[in-house]
Amino acid sequence: MGAGLTCLPLWPGTVGAKLLASPVATNRLRPPGGVPEEIFPAKCIRCGRCVEVCPYRSIVMLDIRAGISAGTPLVEVDRIPCYLCMKCVDVCPTGSLRRIRQQDTRMGLAVINRFHCAAWIGTTLCRTCYDKCPYAEKAIRLDQLRPVIDEAACTGCGLCTNACPVTAPDGGKAVNIEPIFARDKVTA
Repeated sequence: MGAGLTCLPLWPGTVGAKLLASPVATNRLRPPGGVPEEIFPAKCIRCGRCVEVCPYRSIVMLDIRAGISAGTPLVEVDRIPCYLCMKCVDVCPTGSLRRIRQQDTRMGLAVINRFHCAAWIGTTLCRTCYDKCPYAEKAIRLDQLRPVIDEAACTGCGLCTNACPVTAPDGGKAVNIEPIFARDKVTA
């Protein structure tokens, strides 16, 4: 009974740390309404209902390589973004995905890399991210024909990232989604 996950941090090297590491990272987000990341793996029962109900196949279930997060849902927005249909929050039996309004979703925050964005460096007039955003003129607006993100309105759905035609040398896009809600700390 003393074995199990309590021994993982004591393993030599980084093995324990890798098994406990969060899979949430740039362009890899929890579905809408996700509870803070530090309790998500414990609260999710890995039923797969959110994966099954997603009509766009945006939600994938993590495999065994994800350590304690194996079997939990993730949205890889550069592959298939979240279209904010909100069906996943309606079927979650544990409250791991809380029921929230579409416009109140905060999966992450779009961040424009001004060194790679075609509109910002002036190579071409590009407004793809603006055109694809479901909250254009709220979450993203054009300032002198260059995209600017409004942190208060961006849902982090990833439609802008998925549509972005520019791929940076590091493999990212000119606009990427940084997870914000998953980094909130649990205080109570």
